[in-house]
This record gives sequence, structure tokens and C-alpha cells, in this order.
Amino acid sequence: MTTRTSVAIYARISQDREGAGLGIERQLADCRAEAERMGWTVAEEYVDDDISAYSGKRRPAYERMLEDLQEGIRDAIIVWHIDRLHRRPIELEEFARTCARAGVADLRTVHGEFDLGTGDGMLMARVLAAVAANESDSKRRRGRRKMQEIAEAGRPHGGGTRPFGFQSDRITHDAQEAQIIRTLAERALAGESLTSLGRWLTEEGVTTVTGKEWRTPVIRQLLLNPRIYGVRVHRGQALGPAVWEPIISPERGEALQLLLTNPERRTNRTARRYLLSGMCRCQLCGSVMYSVPRYEERRYLCRSGHDFGGCGRMAISAAPLEQIVSEAVLQRLDSPLLHDALAGRIHDDGLATELGKQIAADTSQLEELTDLYTNRAITPPEWMRARDAIEARRNAARRRLSGLTGTRNLDAYIGNGADLRRQWGELNLDRQRNIVQALVDHVEIMPGTRGTRAVAIERVNPIWRL
Repeated sequence: MTTRTSVAIYARISQDREGAGLGIERQLADCRAEAERMGWTVAEEYVDDDISAYSGKRRPAYERMLEDLQEGIRDAIIVWHIDRLHRRPIELEEFARTCARAGVADLRTVHGEFDLGTGDGMLMARVLAAVAANESDSKRRRGRRKMQEIAEAGRPHGGGTRPFGFQSDRITHDAQEAQIIRTLAERALAGESLTSLGRWLTEEGVTTVTGKEWRTPVIRQLLLNPRIYGVRVHRGQALGPAVWEPIISPERGEALQLLLTNPERRTNRTARRYLLSGMCRCQLCGSVMYSVPRYEERRYLCRSGHDFGGCGRMAISAAPLEQIVSEAVLQRLDSPLLHDALAGRIHDDGLATELGKQIAADTSQLEELTDLYTNRAITPPEWMRARDAIEARRNAARRRLSGLTGTRNLDAYIGNGADLRRQWGELNLDRQRNIVQALVDHVEIMPGTRGTRAVAIERVNPIWRL
């Protein structure tokens, strides 16, 4: 029996489900016993935990063992089974060449020995490596088929980080995160940029499941994921309804798909400073007025010259103009004229009118409910139950009305001007502008009697879309 004084023990486990390293410890214990039985001295134990030999991923400990073999500081190898070393025949051949150059021929397993210096020894090693490769491939195929069956049944698969919006079972909604997804979807469909949504999440202290700050591509991926509207996807293909309840409606999900995959959508927007950029028209010449600052003052200007084509005789201060237009929009949202305009866009005027009346009635009822709660005529649980029921009914009417009229950006605001007025100052310019654009085609600016930049309500004429 040849004595070996610098033996390498190699152990590997491809998936440590318990995270306790028990499989590794069993391999090492058996290999140490084999070394003792042979009278060999173990110099080092090389361990790759939770790494597959079939996937082709790097195995740091295995690579270090090869380097030590090449440098001639190891004279034999003990491994629990040869499939712990290799599950790909090409790796076995590379390993054999390394051992040959280093003059190492002794490879022992707990189940037998291989003399890599002989043809018979290499034949047996190659056969076992091929069997191990086939076993891994079969296991992978079975795993894929099982995952396909799970997906086709609409069930989630385990493993990895839980999806945002769901608890660890991947079926039950996380109430707080699900509400954040609904808010993101509504604000995106209302025209707010993903960059703006990212800033909002940061300001609110909302992080990803792994505790990281939200980035624009991650937000986009979240809103495009069919999982949030109840569709099971496997390997990039939508297979059908999932077993979990959708966080947003399928209609909302489809709208997000159309919006966020539109090739004309700009993704490099700079921060907006002017609410009415491109929307103001000079009454004198009909030209678009440009947003042009002068010193510290924001203003809109009809610019003359070859590149602009305006008359150069009209200017108006931006801040008071934007305040006038915003107030007009908020009043319009509560106006019967808006309901009439919406009804005029479809053939079924009666349905649109009824929906408008229902929205107004529900809004009024919510205000009455708030008064009852404020005066302690009802308990908090009673208030919450009633509020949720009324809001659900009002939101359903808004969605039906927006579907009929093609005004999806307005469905959260119709008949809600009073509430929106209270929130207006807290909305960022992206959201404000998209509400304005949904109602206003452009704003005609009249000449002033007290100077070109002075602002009076008589100078401002919104031209309504609706």
C-alpha cells in the first residue's frame, strides 16, 4: 500500500436546502475514515457548498484544488463519489490531464479506487462521469416538466425571493405592498413618469423586498409583470389565470402593457418646471408660446424670429396663469358640463348620464359619511365598511365611464374636484399636467391691458377637450 502524505479531500453538495451543511459533513466524515483506513495523511479539505457541478458555474474550492495539484503540493485525492467531482465528461478529461501533468494517479472514493494513470481506470471514471451527466440531465428535464405542470395549474413555484405585493406563500396579498402597486398603476396610467414614481417611493420610505431602493427599470418590470393582474407566466409565456387574486384588474394590466411598451414613450425626461408647456397659444398670431424664464421669474412668451415664427408681442407670468387654469380644471371636473361632454362622445348618452349621476351621488354620500364619523355618530369600523363599499361602487362607475368615453386618465377624478383640490398642491407636475391635458386642448392667451406679463382672468381662455 502506497503511503500518501499530502492528500486532498474534496466535498460538494449542489443544493443545501436546510442550509446546515449536513450533506457536506457526512461526505467529509466518510472521506476522513477512508484516509485513515488507507494510512494516508489529509493535508486539506476542499469544500464547495450549494454549488452544482453540472451547471457550469465556478467552483472556487475545486479550482483551488486544481491549482494545488498543478503546483505539486497534493499527491492524492479522496472524494465521496466521483459525481461529487464531475457531472460533465469534459471536466473529467481536463481533471485527468491536470493529474497526469502533476504525476498524481491516485483517486479514491468511499466506494472504490481509480488509477487515472491506466486505461482501465480512466474508462471506469469516464463511464461513471457519463452516467452522472445523464442523471443530472434527466433530473433537470424532470424538474422542468414539474415546473411546467405547476405553472399550467396556475400555482406558484417556491424558491427565490418572494414577489413584491405577496406574502411568502406567493398567493396571499401583502395588504400594504398591494396598495402601493395599485397606487403605482393608477399614477402611471394617469401619465406620471417612472422616474417620478421612483422619487415618490423613496420619499415614502418604500423599498423592494430585499430592502433596496427602487430603480426605474425595476418599477417598470413590476408594472409589466402579469402576476399582478392574476396571470400565470412561465418562461416568458402567459399560460392562463393564476390561483391568486389579482392586485389590479386585467383591464388595468393590459393598459399598463400598452403604455409601458409603446416605442414612442420617452424614457429620458428631465424634471418638468412648467405646467402648461406647449399648451399656450398667442391670441394675436395663433403661435405656440414657449416657456422662457427671465431672471427668477417663470413666464410664457410668444417668440419671434425664423426658428419660432411668433409675433413676439405676447408674454404672461407662468405662476398666476397656471393657478387660474388649475382652478378652472378642478371646477370642470365637478361640472355637469363635463358629464354632458362625456356623454356626447358615445352613442349611449343615457348610460353615460346615469354613470355621471351615480358618481356624483356616491361622492356626496362619502362626504355625508365623513360628517357622521366626525360627529361620532358612527364607529370607525362602521365608517370603514361603509366607505369601502361606496368607494368600490364609485370606482366601478368611473371605470365604466372612462371605458365608454376613452378618458382613462380621468376616471379617478370625475366628480371628485373637491377632494382633488385639497390634494392638488401635493401632486407633482407630471400628475397635474396629465389631468390638465385630459380636459384642456390648449389655452388661449389674450393681450393684457396692464402690461404684457400681467395676469387677469380675462386674459385666459381654456379651450376644452371635454
